[in-house]
Amino acid sequence: MLDLIAYPDTSKVWIYPSDQCIEDTLIPEIYHSIQQFTRQWTSHQAALFATGGILHNYFIVFVVDDQLNSPGGCSIDKSVHFLQDLGSTYHKDFFNRMIFHYLKDDNIFQVHANDLKSLYADQKIDDDTLFFNPLVKNKKEFLEQWLVPLKSSWHYQFL
Repeated sequence: MLDLIAYPDTSKVWIYPSDQCIEDTLIPEIYHSIQQFTRQWTSHQAALFATGGILHNYFIVFVVDDQLNSPGGCSIDKSVHFLQDLGSTYHKDFFNRMIFHYLKDDNIFQVHANDLKSLYADQKIDDDTLFFNPLVKNKKEFLEQWLVPLKSSWHYQFL
């Protein structure tokens, strides 16, 4: 549930992975909250051309066309507070950067950074396992580097 068509490749992207799967029953409600937030999101009292959504039941994504109005520190703080409130309401943590998500057999799995080495040693994942990259900075990176093999990802440093 994320419409990127209207956004240029340079649009800013923020991805917040959840520490837990967002249940299908909660998706419409959370999606509505995200849409409400992005419609009212401003920077320096000017509206941002922004959207947001939920991907794969784990990732909250915000996109802003910064060519029209660039988000400043206060507007980014607003998004962080929104996500903190969302997390508190739904008992999810969107800020634990030590939990990694990967794709295997068309399913999404999580692993804590401390457990990555043993998962690799036990051959439950390998160099070609696809990992989600929440550190992409813009739409172009998102389209090209959202899913990357472990051997090419920043996660590899934890092995």
